[in-house]
Amino acid sequence: MIFNPTPIPGVWLIEPERHEDERGFFARTWCQREFEERGLNSNLAQCSTSFSKVAGTLRGMHYQLAPHAETKLVRCTRGSIYDVALDLRPSSDTFCRWFSIELTQSNHTMLYIPAGVAHGFQTLSDDTEVFYQISEFYHSESSHGVRWNDPAFRIRWPISHPLLSPRDASYPDFKP
Repeated sequence: MIFNPTPIPGVWLIEPERHEDERGFFARTWCQREFEERGLNSNLAQCSTSFSKVAGTLRGMHYQLAPHAETKLVRCTRGSIYDVALDLRPSSDTFCRWFSIELTQSNHTMLYIPAGVAHGFQTLSDDTEVFYQISEFYHSESSHGVRWNDPAFRIRWPISHPLLSPRDASYPDFKP
Protein backbone atom coordinates (compact mmCIF):
# COMPACT_ATOMS: atom_id res chain seq x y z
CA MET A 1 0.00 0.00 0.00
CA ILE A 2 1.09 3.56 -0.68
CA PHE A 3 0.51 5.97 2.23
CA ASN A 4 0.22 9.66 1.31
CA PRO A 5 -0.12 12.35 4.01
CA THR A 6 -2.73 15.09 3.64
CA PRO A 7 -2.64 18.69 4.91
CA ILE A 8 -4.42 17.50 8.07
CA PRO A 9 -2.02 15.63 10.39
CA GLY A 10 -3.11 12.03 10.93
CA VAL A 11 -5.41 11.95 7.88
CA TRP A 12 -3.95 9.75 5.14
CA LEU A 13 -4.75 8.81 1.56
CA ILE A 14 -3.96 5.17 1.02
CA GLU A 15 -3.62 3.70 -2.44
CA PRO A 16 -3.53 -0.02 -3.05
CA GLU A 17 -0.33 -1.13 -4.76
CA ARG A 18 -1.62 -3.07 -7.75
CA HIS A 19 -0.08 -6.25 -9.10
CA GLU A 20 -1.51 -6.44 -12.61
CA ASP A 21 -1.60 -9.05 -15.33
CA GLU A 22 -3.88 -9.97 -18.23
CA ARG A 23 -6.65 -11.00 -15.79
CA GLY A 24 -6.79 -7.66 -13.98
CA PHE A 25 -5.05 -6.86 -10.70
CA PHE A 26 -4.62 -7.90 -7.08
CA ALA A 27 -4.03 -5.34 -4.33
CA ARG A 28 -3.90 -5.43 -0.56
CA THR A 29 -6.29 -2.92 1.09
CA TRP A 30 -5.47 -3.72 4.70
CA CYS A 31 -2.34 -4.78 6.56
CA GLN A 32 -2.18 -4.47 10.33
CA ARG A 33 1.63 -4.42 10.29
CA GLU A 34 1.86 -1.60 7.73
CA PHE A 35 -0.56 0.54 9.74
CA GLU A 36 1.30 -0.11 13.00
CA GLU A 37 4.68 0.70 11.38
CA ARG A 38 3.33 4.19 10.63
CA GLY A 39 1.85 4.66 14.09
CA LEU A 40 -1.71 4.39 12.77
CA ASN A 41 -4.55 2.78 14.68
CA SER A 42 -4.76 -0.83 13.51
CA ASN A 43 -7.69 -1.91 15.69
CA LEU A 44 -10.60 -3.28 13.69
CA ALA A 45 -13.83 -3.62 15.66
CA GLN A 46 -16.39 -3.58 12.87
CA CYS A 47 -16.97 -3.01 9.16
CA SER A 48 -19.98 -1.24 7.67
CA THR A 49 -21.42 -0.42 4.27
CA SER A 50 -23.63 2.47 3.23
CA PHE A 51 -25.62 2.54 0.01
CA SER A 52 -27.08 5.72 -1.46
CA LYS A 53 -29.63 5.58 -4.28
CA VAL A 54 -29.20 9.07 -5.73
CA ALA A 55 -26.36 11.46 -6.52
CA GLY A 56 -26.24 14.36 -4.08
CA THR A 57 -26.94 12.28 -0.98
CA LEU A 58 -24.90 13.70 1.89
CA ARG A 59 -23.96 11.69 4.97
CA GLY A 60 -22.11 13.49 7.74
CA MET A 61 -20.32 15.11 9.43
CA HIS A 62 -20.05 12.33 12.05
CA TYR A 63 -17.68 11.29 14.82
CA GLN A 64 -17.71 9.52 18.20
CA LEU A 65 -16.55 11.10 21.45
CA ALA A 66 -14.11 9.52 23.90
CA PRO A 67 -13.98 7.03 25.43
CA HIS A 68 -15.39 5.54 22.21
CA ALA A 69 -13.63 7.79 19.69
CA GLU A 70 -13.15 5.94 16.44
CA THR A 71 -10.73 5.76 13.55
CA LYS A 72 -12.17 4.98 10.11
CA LEU A 73 -10.77 3.69 6.86
CA VAL A 74 -13.20 4.56 4.06
CA ARG A 75 -13.34 3.31 0.46
CA CYS A 76 -15.91 3.81 -2.29
CA THR A 77 -16.65 0.37 -3.75
CA ARG A 78 -19.34 1.46 -6.21
CA GLY A 79 -19.95 4.86 -7.80
CA SER A 80 -18.13 7.96 -6.57
CA ILE A 81 -18.08 10.28 -3.55
CA TYR A 82 -16.73 13.63 -2.49
CA ASP A 83 -15.21 12.62 0.86
CA VAL A 84 -14.45 15.13 3.64
CA ALA A 85 -12.38 14.92 6.83
CA LEU A 86 -12.88 17.79 9.30
CA ASP A 87 -10.37 18.29 12.12
CA LEU A 88 -12.22 18.77 15.42
CA ARG A 89 -9.20 18.18 17.68
CA PRO A 90 -8.85 21.43 19.72
CA SER A 91 -5.09 20.93 20.21
CA SER A 92 -4.44 20.44 16.49
CA ASP A 93 -2.78 23.11 14.34
CA THR A 94 -5.47 22.37 11.73
CA PHE A 95 -8.44 22.63 14.12
CA CYS A 96 -11.65 23.38 12.15
CA ARG A 97 -9.94 22.84 8.79
CA TRP A 98 -11.06 20.24 6.31
CA PHE A 99 -9.65 18.11 3.54
CA SER A 100 -11.57 16.60 0.64
CA ILE A 101 -10.88 13.98 -1.99
CA GLU A 102 -12.91 12.19 -4.63
CA LEU A 103 -13.04 8.47 -3.97
CA THR A 104 -14.33 6.25 -6.76
CA GLN A 105 -14.82 2.61 -7.60
CA SER A 106 -12.09 3.08 -10.22
CA ASN A 107 -9.34 4.79 -8.22
CA HIS A 108 -9.63 2.38 -5.22
CA THR A 109 -8.13 5.08 -2.97
CA MET A 110 -8.96 4.97 0.73
CA LEU A 111 -9.16 7.76 3.30
CA TYR A 112 -7.83 7.11 6.82
CA ILE A 113 -9.62 9.31 9.36
CA PRO A 114 -8.22 9.35 12.92
CA ALA A 115 -10.15 9.82 16.15
CA GLY A 116 -11.21 13.42 16.68
CA VAL A 117 -11.73 14.07 12.98
CA ALA A 118 -15.32 14.20 11.70
CA HIS A 119 -16.19 12.44 8.47
CA GLY A 120 -18.82 12.95 5.82
CA PHE A 121 -19.34 12.50 2.11
CA GLN A 122 -21.62 13.44 -0.76
CA THR A 123 -22.42 10.98 -3.52
CA LEU A 124 -21.48 12.08 -7.02
CA SER A 125 -23.33 9.29 -8.81
CA ASP A 126 -26.46 7.22 -8.34
CA ASP A 127 -26.21 3.80 -6.67
CA THR A 128 -23.09 4.53 -4.64
CA GLU A 129 -21.70 2.18 -2.01
CA VAL A 130 -19.11 3.03 0.64
CA PHE A 131 -17.20 0.50 2.78
CA TYR A 132 -15.93 1.47 6.26
CA GLN A 133 -13.44 -0.28 8.51
CA ILE A 134 -13.90 1.11 12.04
CA SER A 135 -11.67 0.81 15.12
CA GLU A 136 -14.41 1.08 17.74
CA PHE A 137 -17.84 -0.41 18.23
CA TYR A 138 -20.76 1.95 17.70
CA HIS A 139 -21.97 3.62 20.90
CA SER A 140 -25.06 5.77 20.38
CA GLU A 141 -24.33 7.86 23.47
CA SER A 142 -20.93 8.84 21.99
CA SER A 143 -22.23 9.48 18.48
CA HIS A 144 -22.02 13.17 17.49
CA GLY A 145 -21.84 15.36 14.47
CA VAL A 146 -21.60 18.86 13.11
CA ARG A 147 -23.78 20.39 10.43
CA TRP A 148 -22.65 19.83 6.84
CA ASN A 149 -23.07 23.53 5.95
CA ASP A 150 -21.97 25.14 9.24
CA PRO A 151 -20.41 28.55 8.46
CA ALA A 152 -17.64 27.80 10.98
CA PHE A 153 -16.12 25.35 8.46
CA ARG A 154 -17.23 26.58 5.01
CA ILE A 155 -16.97 23.17 3.42
CA ARG A 156 -17.43 23.48 -0.35
CA TRP A 157 -19.75 20.67 -1.38
CA PRO A 158 -20.08 19.94 -5.11
CA ILE A 159 -23.89 19.62 -5.09
CA SER A 160 -25.60 22.56 -3.40
CA HIS A 161 -28.96 20.98 -2.51
CA PRO A 162 -28.15 17.59 -0.97
CA LEU A 163 -30.46 14.82 0.16
CA LEU A 164 -30.01 14.72 3.97
CA SER A 165 -31.30 12.79 6.94
CA PRO A 166 -33.24 14.90 9.47
CA ARG A 167 -30.43 14.29 11.97
CA ASP A 168 -27.69 15.56 9.63
CA ALA A 169 -29.76 18.63 8.72
CA SER A 170 -30.45 19.61 12.33
CA TYR A 171 -27.08 19.80 14.06
CA PRO A 172 -26.71 23.20 15.81
CA ASP A 173 -24.02 25.76 14.97
CA PHE A 174 -20.55 24.63 16.03
CA LYS A 175 -19.15 26.21 19.18
CA PRO A 176 -15.49 25.38 19.86
